[in-house]
Formats: sequence, C-alpha cells, structure tokens
Amino acid sequence: MFKKILIANRGEIACRVMATARKLGIKTVAVYSDADARAKHVAMADEAFRIGPAPVSESYLRSDKIIEACKLSGAEAVHPGYGFLSENPDFVDALDKAGIAFIGPSASSIRAMGLKDAAKALMEKAGVPVVPGYHGENQDADFLKEQADRIGYPVLIKARAGGGGKGMRRVDDPKDFADALKGAQREGQASFGDGRVLIEKYLTKPRHIEIQVFGDSHGNAVHLFERDCSLQRRHQKVIEEAPAPGMPEEMRQAMGDAAVTAAKAIDYSGAGTIEFIADVSEGLRSDRFYFMEMNTRLQVEHPVTELITGEDLVEWQLRVASGEPLPKRQEDLAFNGWAFEARLYAEDAPKGFLPAIGTLEHLALPEDSARVDSGVRPGDEITPFYDPMIAKVIVHGPTRQAALGKLLASLEATEVAGCVTNAGFLAALCRHKGFAAGDVDTGLIDRDLTQLIEEPSIPVDAIALAALKALGLTKPASGNDPFDTLAGWRIWSASRQYALLEIAGERRDVEVHALGYQRFAVQLEEGSREYALVKVDGGAITYDCDGHRARAVVVEDRKGLTVFLGGHAFPVALPDTLSADEEAGGADDQLVAPMPGLVKVLNARAGEAVTKDQPLVILEAMKMEHTLKAPRDGVIGEVLVAEGEQVTDGTVLLALAEEADAAA
Repeated sequence: MFKKILIANRGEIACRVMATARKLGIKTVAVYSDADARAKHVAMADEAFRIGPAPVSESYLRSDKIIEACKLSGAEAVHPGYGFLSENPDFVDALDKAGIAFIGPSASSIRAMGLKDAAKALMEKAGVPVVPGYHGENQDADFLKEQADRIGYPVLIKARAGGGGKGMRRVDDPKDFADALKGAQREGQASFGDGRVLIEKYLTKPRHIEIQVFGDSHGNAVHLFERDCSLQRRHQKVIEEAPAPGMPEEMRQAMGDAAVTAAKAIDYSGAGTIEFIADVSEGLRSDRFYFMEMNTRLQVEHPVTELITGEDLVEWQLRVASGEPLPKRQEDLAFNGWAFEARLYAEDAPKGFLPAIGTLEHLALPEDSARVDSGVRPGDEITPFYDPMIAKVIVHGPTRQAALGKLLASLEATEVAGCVTNAGFLAALCRHKGFAAGDVDTGLIDRDLTQLIEEPSIPVDAIALAALKALGLTKPASGNDPFDTLAGWRIWSASRQYALLEIAGERRDVEVHALGYQRFAVQLEEGSREYALVKVDGGAITYDCDGHRARAVVVEDRKGLTVFLGGHAFPVALPDTLSADEEAGGADDQLVAPMPGLVKVLNARAGEAVTKDQPLVILEAMKMEHTLKAPRDGVIGEVLVAEGEQVTDGTVLLALAEEADAAA
C-alpha cells in the first residue's frame, strides 16, 4: 500500500479521497491555485503545494506542476478525483515516465474510451448494444445534417470528447440543426479542446442507468450494481439513486454482464462507470438498453453505491492501484436498502440554473441526518473559476420511500445564506409525485420545470421575524443584566418602530410595538400578530404566536436577511432608508450579464431592430454556454462589449434605445 499520495483535484472530491487515505494511514498532499489557498482540502491535507493562478489552465490542468509537487513531496501516487486531468491519458503517461503511480486505469484504457465515437465502435465489436447514430470521422456540417435527417428527429449532438452535459444539444427541428451544431462544437472545444461531434437518435422517454465496474491488474472485473441518474437538467445529473426503481432482476443481470464485458474488452483496471440509456416507452426491458459511454474514473455519484453495498470505493481504488487484487468477487457482492444523492449547487434555478457566486455567510448542512460530502466551510467563497458545488447530500434507508423521505428532511434542514442555491428546487423534486412513485425519465424536469422552480410565498411569520431582526430586537439576553427584562418598556405606552423591508422586489413598511420583555406586536398587511421570543440562540429563534410554537433561523449578511422557516429559505433585502424611494427605471432597456463570463458570441449591432427573446449574446461561464435574449422589442441603441471580452456579474452588455428614440 502507498505511504503518501497526492490528490490532483480540489473541493469535495479531494476531501473525500483524503478521508479514506487518513483511515488507511496514508499521508496526503494537496495542490491548490491562488483562489484555493485557504480552501478546506488544503487544510485537510498533511502538506500542500501552490500550482498557479486561479484559471484551471494555469493550475489544476498543469500536469508539469503536479508532477513537480509529487517529486518535492515524495508522493508515490496521484489520485485524480474527477474532472480536470482524471481522464487525460497524456498525464498518465507523464506520471509513468516520472515513476509515479496513477490511481486509475491505464493510458490505453482511457484512450480507448475517451472519445465517444471510438468507444461506441469498440463496444459494437464486443457485442455491447449501442444507440443508433453516426459516430464517424466526417465532420462536414452538411454531411452531419444529412446523417441527422437519416437518423430521424429528435437527435442529440454530442461532443465526442464530452462529459458532464457539456457540448450536447438536442435538436427537434431540422432548421435548428446548424445553430445547435455550432454551439456543441464551441462548447466541446472550450471544455475539452476538441470540437468534433457525433450524432445520436434521441429517445423520447429515456432513463439514464449506469453500472459501477471495477477491474484489477490480475484480469478480474466485477460490477457493483446500478445507479439511476435520470433526473437531469441541461444533461447534468441532479439527484441520483441506487438501485434503479422498477429494475427487473433479468435486466440488472444483463446490464451488469454487458458492463463487465465492456471493462474486460479494454483490460480495465480501477474504478469505472458504464453509462447506458434505456428506452422506457414500454417499461424497463432487457432488450432496450444501449451503451452511451464509459467514464474511466470515479463518478460524482459514487456514494450511493457505497451506501447500498457497504464498500469504500476509494479504498478499492487505492488497493487496486497498489497492485492488490479486487477485494471481492462478483458472487460476494450484494446490496441492501436504498440510497439517494442530491447535488447542492450555488445556482439560481428560476433563472435557468445560472451558476452563482458569493460568500457562504451562513452554512448549516444536515450532517446529523445524512452523509454530507463537501469541500467548503462557512465563510468560503464560491468563485466563477470552478464548479459551483457546495455539497452532496447523501442518505440511505431500508426502502425507497424511507430514503426519499430522509432526503427531503435533510434538504429542508439545509441552510445557506450569502449565495443563492438550488436547495428549494431539490426539495421540490423530492415532493414530485412522479419521482416519488419511481416514474422517472430524463425529461421529467423539463416537463414540470414551472412547477419545480415555483417559489413559495413568504409567510407572515417570516416577515415578522425579519422585521424584528432588522430592528435589532432579536438579540439574546446576556443572562446577567437586569435591564434586559425592561427591553421595550415605555412609561406611557408601547414603543413603535418601523422596519423597511424589500421582499420579491416590493418594499414593505412593518410596524413593531414592543409589549415587554421579548414580546412584540407586529402590524402586517395581513393584520396584527403578537410574538413572544421564547429562546434566541444566535440566529436561531424559538417563538410563540397565537398558541403555536415554532423555530426559525434568521441570518444577516451583506445582501440583507435570509429567513429559514418550514423547510424554505426566504431572502429579505434591507433597502437604504436614506436612498430615493423610487429606483432608477430602464431595466427592460438593458441586457445585463447575470454572472461573470466570457462573451463568446455577439449577435447585435447598434441600430439593429430586435424582437423580445431574440438571442443576442452567448456568455460562457464555467465552461457552459448561456444564451441571453432581448428583454423587449426595440432597436439596439448601444453595444458596450465585444466578442472575446471577459465581463463581471452585472456588466451592461448592450442597451436598447428608448421607445421615443426608436420611433423617431
């Protein structure tokens, strides 16, 4: 077994690998960029090395810097995590040349499965079923269009070197093919340095089911059953589970056998995942699943497999990479119960899942009720440089219903302030009747998106508590000051104070009367209500109102307040009372960058007439493209950016001429 390893990654996966290494008595070495100098994974490691500035091309993708850190630290092996260099065969070759072990498959195995078109050809030869499509070398746009027409719409354009939903476009109408092709090629080039694509038939009711495989250097290969990853948005997984709901044993056996066949076809050693797409238009059938791709690394969702099998997959990786045989044979493997994983991201679901940035002013994760894999701590910053994952919330239960209930409770107990998250969206998915019944497919989120991103109205208790917090009336008693009991007392009558709040863009004046120690009457539009603060512990407030006792958490950060109540988070802004009552108008006259990013495509010129929702700018952020559209019909008055320009959050990209000017 290794004595010291280097983790060539960051965030939660680096922390996850370090946890197992520590359990096995293995020393760990971290690498970090300037943006991660104070990151959690750096603090967890036994030692750490700076490898460059924040951009990944200058840090985490610098194989030379990582090999140099190995030599300086004496690390015997490198664990790549996922993403970055995890599926880069040239990196594996460089490590081998330097005499450093790679905790993963061989370079030849990675090359065999690294390009989707070559991998599909290999799988066809091995007898593994593949999705109908075009996987050839000809990349002429007209030729690819002909192939799509031949296959029949809808089709899926996929970057052949892609993964994680990057470089993928669904096309339903032939007239949209050309633009979709260009977008997939651009994203593939930006993310993987390869703009070539393949075309596949898009199944109208597919499920994404993958098999965890493991091989060793002694010729052994096994599978550790399936995971269902069908809940996706923009081709990226949201909630994963194991096993797959409704999976017939015959199909489980067929998929497992096909996955092991695929692994043995390339003499695979280490952890890998064979991803299949299943046509469930007539239910799950053993003759209706097709090979999509193989990920030659550990998957983000590996914890659900760990929880149902009781195996530590990182430990398996370390043992296999050090030359040991697989810890178990196929007949020794079994699973029990059910597991779910939800990916908690800093992203704005109602705004098209735009990645968000910010400081985690308050972070309370449900570690008492769930396994939480995270690479951040309270006070850490979510930057535009890397994946905006905050944590993975993973649960296990004896049945699917029990595990799903546990996941919902854990998500409702999650508290994040200072940065918008998808926690509410994840909880809404857990409440979705179809998902709860196990009726899932990759189109579920898109079909019911409006329902899933609908934000609940703020309850009156949340407004009242926000007002009390804004007025400084929720401070806990010191315990030794007798004047605490006189707070709010007046000789003639109850005191009156007014809190100015902004809720969902609407300003509200809330009148508060102090009735005595920790007792208040709050005048709301819905009427007057009396509140007694039973206990105040930091931001946590236990209160009585109308004979009902409840608990909430009210957190203040630089953006205002967040009230966590009833499993929901309600943001409340605190406007500057000295500023003008009316804010400057004209929001519909400007196109503003919703996040930091690169102006990839600019389809706008001054003086040009545009219609509402016409695509004008493609902004690339975190290696994903986001299309920004005209806010209204009008004429472009001014274009303020150029293609290739890096912009910050809130940058005005272009402005429409005022209505009167446009008419003139």
